[in-house]
Amino acid sequence: MAKLVSKVYGDALFEAAMDRNKVDALYEEVCALVPIFHDNPELMALLGNPQIVKEEKAAIMNQVFSGRIQEELMGFLNIIVGKDRQSDLIPVFEYFIQRVKEYKRIGTVFVSSAMELRAEQRARLEEKLLATTSYASLEMNYQVDPSLIGGIVVRIGDHVVDGSIRTRLYGLKKELSSLQIQSQG
Repeated sequence: MAKLVSKVYGDALFEAAMDRNKVDALYEEVCALVPIFHDNPELMALLGNPQIVKEEKAAIMNQVFSGRIQEELMGFLNIIVGKDRQSDLIPVFEYFIQRVKEYKRIGTVFVSSAMELRAEQRARLEEKLLATTSYASLEMNYQVDPSLIGGIVVRIGDHVVDGSIRTRLYGLKKELSSLQIQSQG
């Protein structure tokens, strides 16, 4: 059910952003708000407290965010609180972010390598990924994983390209163990 709620409200926010030609502005603000809500469990607990009436919750949201975010987003937050959906706020925002990324053709890439990649290696990798995917731009996330021994593992969505030495060694080990050594007789 939470997925349905995040989709309904996330789609509504996306449509409002499109209608008002504010996709970029709202996207930036929502991206900034997600860590604020993540990092402030007290605020989320306050908004989720059933002993505090909706009007007080709306007043708190206005006090914290009014004048700091777009009017449309402030209105959206008030709707969320008014409908008692504040516990779904982060999933709604995460859905909205994904929806904007799809619309703008922004891909999120996770790269694991055995050693830190140099700037020119990163640039070549991004260039190659842009040429072989339908994305207009990429958000690159790099991580060093010494257990790979060498090579890299690239994940875009549910597609994984594993060019690590660790995986090659595992495959070789599996292949060798499946060979039956026959005695000559």
